[in-house]
Amino acid sequence: MNKTSTQYDAVISKCRAVFLNKNADYGTSWRIMRISSIIDQIYIKANRIRTIEDNGTMMVNEGIEPEFMGIINYCIMGLIQLELVESKEMDLDINIIEKLYDKYVFQTKTLMEEKNHDYGEVWRDMLVTTFTDMQLMRVQRMKQILDNKGKTIASEGIESNLMDMINYSIFALIKL
Repeated sequence: MNKTSTQYDAVISKCRAVFLNKNADYGTSWRIMRISSIIDQIYIKANRIRTIEDNGTMMVNEGIEPEFMGIINYCIMGLIQLELVESKEMDLDINIIEKLYDKYVFQTKTLMEEKNHDYGEVWRDMLVTTFTDMQLMRVQRMKQILDNKGKTIASEGIESNLMDMINYSIFALIKL
């Protein structure tokens, strides 16, 4: 489990650096996006990964790894948006952004550690393509939840799906 924790932190460190660098370039322009738009951005990235996996080639010289990193960062944006849904403030201070990013990474990593304990690191035996399929399935689940006005009967909500998607993406990046 220590190996997984170290690998997890290394992936998140790279994703966080990209997130903060893009924040320096664009600010928090993503704050204008509704959760449905963020889910669609995740769908675009997951679908591109699957297309590359299926075709074995790509026309744009950006591989699968940046797409999984993008999914992680969009999921964190989604978690932040869900927390700040009532806030109309678009321009968030970098200190607030860093704290929120780290908060959701901590919560998501804790979830991973708990599930990893119970499942015995079975993810290490899974194919990367399975993680891609699971991303696409989670997107469809979240779209259904949105169609149901956020209500679920027996299922986890959007927040849990976003956290699982972060963890699947991190597992895929570790395997790659």
